[in-house]
Amino acid sequence: MKNTVLHQADTRGIANLGWLNSHHTFSFSHYYNPERMNFGVLRVLNDDTVAAGMGFGTHPHQNMEIISIPLEGDLEHQDSMGNKTVIKNGDIQVMSAGTGIQHSEYNKNKDSQVKFLQIWIIPNQQNVTPRYDQITLNPADRKNKLHQILSPSLEDEGVWIHQDAWFHLGLFDKNVSVTYQLKKEGNGLYLFVLKGSIIVDGQELNTRDGFGIWNFNEVDIKATSEAEFLLMEVPMTL
Repeated sequence: MKNTVLHQADTRGIANLGWLNSHHTFSFSHYYNPERMNFGVLRVLNDDTVAAGMGFGTHPHQNMEIISIPLEGDLEHQDSMGNKTVIKNGDIQVMSAGTGIQHSEYNKNKDSQVKFLQIWIIPNQQNVTPRYDQITLNPADRKNKLHQILSPSLEDEGVWIHQDAWFHLGLFDKNVSVTYQLKKEGNGLYLFVLKGSIIVDGQELNTRDGFGIWNFNEVDIKATSEAEFLLMEVPMTL
């Protein structure tokens, strides 16, 4: 039997620290909701805005796949593996924390904010060798179609992680529709609307709404305005 869960934008947890304004779809830091701990192996979905010149100081991670998708501005990354890079809108960044890493993320610009999605996926392997990667995407590849940006395989399009997960981005004109078929039986699908409105399985979703669906094989998605959205197919069992 098909199951769904709706997380409307205004029901998310909020952390406003002045330099950081973060909306948490799932329990994170001081926001705790026992009914919103995760969606399968999708553990964290944070919608972060960082003030000009500010950022996250050096801090550790372990045994987590961490994906950052910049939406606006330039974010400078530095880590204990020796990487020092800048990610910006159009890029996707991935880290396998594995046995342990330390990193920092700062807004490189002194006169404009940074917006990005921070996503944590529970891996299917523990204590892997830490790893970093980033790629630049072509926005034209998501115009009125689903563009794969993450998978379990190094050989596939996009970045890869230690989990049977697939991410796609779509940028649809009004009334464009698509049918999404699960890549792996038993997985679920979590949709997050970056802007605009879509209908998924009869459920209308608006900007920053999230919607999870599982125990299904395929689902219809239709844009009811110009819309940009992220699809995250993930295993439902930890």
